[in-house]
Amino acid sequence: MIGDGHHPDLDRKAAAAIRQQASQFRRQIGLRGEERPDSHSSGRLLALAYPDRIAQRRGPPGQFRLSSGQGAILPLEDSLAGADLLAVAALDGDRANARIFLAAPVTEEDLAELFPDRLAEHATVSWDKTQGAVAARRQQRFGALVFSDKPLAKPPADLVRAALLEGIRLEGLRVLPWTDGAESLRHRVAFLRRAHGEEWPDWSDTALLDGLESWLAPNLDGRSRLTHLENLPLTQILRDALPWEQQRALDRLAPTHLTVPTGSSVALDYSGPEPVLAVRLQEMFGLAETPRLGDGRTPVLLHLLSPARHPLAVTRDLAGFWRGAYAEVRKDMRGQYPRHVWPEDPLAADPTTRTKKALDREARAKTEPKPR
Repeated sequence: MIGDGHHPDLDRKAAAAIRQQASQFRRQIGLRGEERPDSHSSGRLLALAYPDRIAQRRGPPGQFRLSSGQGAILPLEDSLAGADLLAVAALDGDRANARIFLAAPVTEEDLAELFPDRLAEHATVSWDKTQGAVAARRQQRFGALVFSDKPLAKPPADLVRAALLEGIRLEGLRVLPWTDGAESLRHRVAFLRRAHGEEWPDWSDTALLDGLESWLAPNLDGRSRLTHLENLPLTQILRDALPWEQQRALDRLAPTHLTVPTGSSVALDYSGPEPVLAVRLQEMFGLAETPRLGDGRTPVLLHLLSPARHPLAVTRDLAGFWRGAYAEVRKDMRGQYPRHVWPEDPLAADPTTRTKKALDREARAKTEPKPR
């Protein structure tokens, strides 16, 4: 026996180390002299030997989680299946749900006494997908085991922002309030990046999500839920993310509207691969060349519309349209829209939004003498 010190194969140095460790364990668990450990003392002893095998019941009897994070199970007929905490001596190698073969009960008080540095309070601030909100909790933990979980009254603002950004990344940019103005601004910047190069920022979904900390995070103070994002001034936030020089150049290079020959201000659509100006054909009379954007680099794609705003022609070459296809359009449309003007020479005609009858009234009003 190791204890008698006389076995010829005994490693005396190892035996002495074992006796010393055994004495230390006995003192730590409160045993005196040759007192034999009961189940409670056995649990304290096993906890000291295997601190990564503290098992906490999770849900129904027989289901446990180890302090290492691994799952573990006990048969329901085992007398310890309903225990709240166990210290496990032996289990199999199943990584998901290891079977416990030998264990003894232990208490939170035991762990607090035996491991004062490992049983500690932790403040956690994380994203709760189910609630769509930041969850701030104060937890008492032992490894992966949670012994208490309470709301954290005043979580640090930087941690709340980080958790909210995590939620936005998980949910996607769709959770932000994309108004028409914000969408338009994003499309205009994308057009300028295509037309002028990479000095203009990449505002693709991937790039915006990757850069949330720089352009969105400064505007999230006081917000902790997805519903708190609904009133974000997203258009202004995006505009402020541009350098000052680009903010000044934006409206010149990629305006939201163009003034057409009638004087009307018509919105440009940048959502496609090239900017589109959809305008009634009669409003373009007298204009010889296609309007261009980006300091003249890019012609707009003209969608020329009927008086009822139905598409008649699509062109980047307005001069070529007047010389060629316009004659056929005029021939077809004079019968459909007889109340509107369809001059033979559109470049010599005045642009208009009015019918022939309204134009005649205006002409007569100009020639008739004013009453005295």
